[in-house]
Amino acid sequence: MRFITVCFCVFLLTSCDYFIVKEKEVHTSEIVAIVNTDKLFKKDLKDVLPRNLAREDSLILIKSFIQDWAVKKLLLKAAANNNTSESLENINNLVQDYKESLLINNYKEELIKQQLDTLISEAEIEAYYLTNNENFKLNEVLVKSKYLYFDNTINEKKEIIKLFESDKIEDAEALERQQLSFKIYQLNDSIWIELDNILLNLPFSKENLLKKSKIIQKQDSLGLYLVAIKDVLNRNDIAPLSYIKPTIKEMILHKRKIELIREIEKIIVKDATKNNNFKIY
Repeated sequence: MRFITVCFCVFLLTSCDYFIVKEKEVHTSEIVAIVNTDKLFKKDLKDVLPRNLAREDSLILIKSFIQDWAVKKLLLKAAANNNTSESLENINNLVQDYKESLLINNYKEELIKQQLDTLISEAEIEAYYLTNNENFKLNEVLVKSKYLYFDNTINEKKEIIKLFESDKIEDAEALERQQLSFKIYQLNDSIWIELDNILLNLPFSKENLLKKSKIIQKQDSLGLYLVAIKDVLNRNDIAPLSYIKPTIKEMILHKRKIELIREIEKIIVKDATKNNNFKIY
């Protein structure tokens, strides 16, 4: 019986050693790179490779990732060895300041989401615009314009030109019904558009489009361009309210955020003082 017990213990110890060795071998086989005491494992590469990537491209990407990882670890080691205790303390202070700023800003953003009034009336926008319109001078040229381009295969060329020239509502509606036949079009001449954006679509010079015109035509080998300039605003003119409205909304909201944060800070200080959590000696 004693002999069997000894044999069992020997077997158990041998088996444990075997599995420990095997585990180490498996663990070591998962390592793809080592820098000093830092190890990079196969599992760390799992999210690096996009799906359906060719084998050669995968190898290049993995090699590049390993190289970058090694350089980073080596630089961190060199930097840690090179920095004095004073510089490390400064870095730790900067990290702490950054962490505190993140926490505070996150807290403020949550309060803003909960408490900020985001409804802005048209009257408030207009009042803000009238009070501050000298601050809304244009940095770009704006035009009210309509334009279109159709190719030579369209048979109703004269009819389209006639509808385009007309100021009648029914003719504008008739033109819109044919818009699927146009290669390029913008038929709403009641909105302000940056002239540079129009020039991206049309083969006209800026000078051609800076004057009010009933219609400008330009034929090329494939089709016909039609442009009508209804109104023009130049640089340093006061931006129209309809164009600047989104900016004014953002400015009003920003002002409300600042005022809300100041009010929150006042309440926090007042409560802390009241509860003896804040004292000045």
